[in-house]
Amino acid sequence: MNVIIPLAGFGSRLRPHTFTRPKPLITVAGKAVLGHILDKLVDAGVSDVSFIVGYLGDQIAQYVAAHYPGLRGHYHEQTELNGQAPAVLLARGTVSGPTFIVFVDTIADADLSSLASETADGVIYVKEVEDPRRFGVVQVDKNGYITRFIEKPSDTSNKLVVIGMYYVKDAELLMSCCEELMRKDIRTKGEYFLADAFNLMIARGARLRIQPVNVWLDCGKPETVLETNRYLLAHGHDNSSKFDADKAVIAPPVFIHPTARIENAVIGPNASIGENCQISNSVIRESIVDNGAIVTDHVLANSLIGRDAVLTGRPRRFNVGDSSVVGFDEE
Repeated sequence: MNVIIPLAGFGSRLRPHTFTRPKPLITVAGKAVLGHILDKLVDAGVSDVSFIVGYLGDQIAQYVAAHYPGLRGHYHEQTELNGQAPAVLLARGTVSGPTFIVFVDTIADADLSSLASETADGVIYVKEVEDPRRFGVVQVDKNGYITRFIEKPSDTSNKLVVIGMYYVKDAELLMSCCEELMRKDIRTKGEYFLADAFNLMIARGARLRIQPVNVWLDCGKPETVLETNRYLLAHGHDNSSKFDADKAVIAPPVFIHPTARIENAVIGPNASIGENCQISNSVIRESIVDNGAIVTDHVLANSLIGRDAVLTGRPRRFNVGDSSVVGFDEE
């Protein structure tokens, strides 16, 4: 099975962290978001992935090479951010036949093992939400087959949201529909969306069915990154039992990298502490402290602390980007 991962966006909702690294490399529960996705794909037997990169895309290639040396990556640069369909179309030369597409801010509990025996022409993963207006939704018939995709609906009557995971048996058909979409200039709110390409596939006779998921984690905003961190720590990523707590109080679930130095501190619950961090005289809960950060004399909650950031002083709430230095003088 081929895989396409579009990840060319700027990640503007995660500023300042995405000024210095692409959104897929934001850390949750001790690992980059992209790493959590690649783990699932590797477990499913995937060996080739087409990455659609953009801003700071070289960091994506470096991360994959360092952490997934057995994975063969194909990198395609999307220079014009004009939509999902043009992004997918860039992979046309490296995929054929059965293809799985996953957007990088999507972590879900989908089981991919059954796709090898799939009888439909495609599977669209969905979840019911209260407010679907910033997503795409699907209309389905009584047998669970999709009759229409609607991108960013204006009301909340249809709550069956497309979560950003798709499987198609015939990549060539999807690419052809993406081309037709652009040739006919079919846009939704100024962009070429996959939803409209899938509508063209349905018009050509493709049978696409829905596959509901119970868990869908979004990593697009600071608050949802922290929610995802909480969920992952509670579901298999807590390593509190491996930490020597002689100089700290640990309230699981937490992730603490083995190289982190922690003294006179309370860590957790729902805290992730990265590689080579130094934490002292502090209380950290419901937060992510990324690699190399130093936190002294602080109480942190609901905070994101970037790589190599330095925090000293009185308790505050922070959303601090990479390589920042934050301090409060008494003078």
